[in-house]
Amino acid sequence: MNRRAFLAATASLGAAAVLTSRLDAGAVAEGPFEVSRTEAEWRAMLTDLQYAVMREGATERAFTSPLNDEHRRGMFHCRGCDLALYSSETKYDSGTGWPSFWEAMPDAIGTMEDRSLFFQVRTECHCRRCGSHLGHVFDDGPAPTGKRHCINGVSLVFRAA
Repeated sequence: MNRRAFLAATASLGAAAVLTSRLDAGAVAEGPFEVSRTEAEWRAMLTDLQYAVMREGATERAFTSPLNDEHRRGMFHCRGCDLALYSSETKYDSGTGWPSFWEAMPDAIGTMEDRSLFFQVRTECHCRRCGSHLGHVFDDGPAPTGKRHCINGVSLVFRAA
C-alpha cells in the first residue's frame, strides 16, 4: 500500500471512530445537581474523551482503562466532583473490558432509563452529585446483588487506601 492510500484509509478509520463514539452516546442525566459547572468549566477540567463520556454519554473503548486492572484496596471517586462512588471490595473482573462493580456506595449514583440503542433498554448510571455519566447497570453480575455496574474508567479516579 502506498503512503497516499494508507493516509486515506487512516483518515477514514479516524472519522468512523469519531462517528461511532457519537452514535454510541447514551442517556445524559439532567440536573439540577449539587455540583454544577458551565460547559466551558467542564471542558477546561476534562480531556476530550472524558468530556465526551461524562458530559455527552459516550463510551470509552473496552480494555483501554488502566482502572480495569486496578486491584489495590481503595475507593473509586467521580472525576467530576470527587464523590466516593465504588469500593474496591465490590470490584470484580467481568471480562467486559470496563471496570465492573457489583454495588455502588450508598446514595452515590443515580439511574435512569437509556433507550439510545435500537431495540434495547438499558439502565444508565451517573454521579448523583454532579450528573456525570458513569456507565450502565446490568442484571448479570455476581452475588450478592446480581448487578454489574459497567463503568467507564475515564469517569473515575482511584484513591488507594
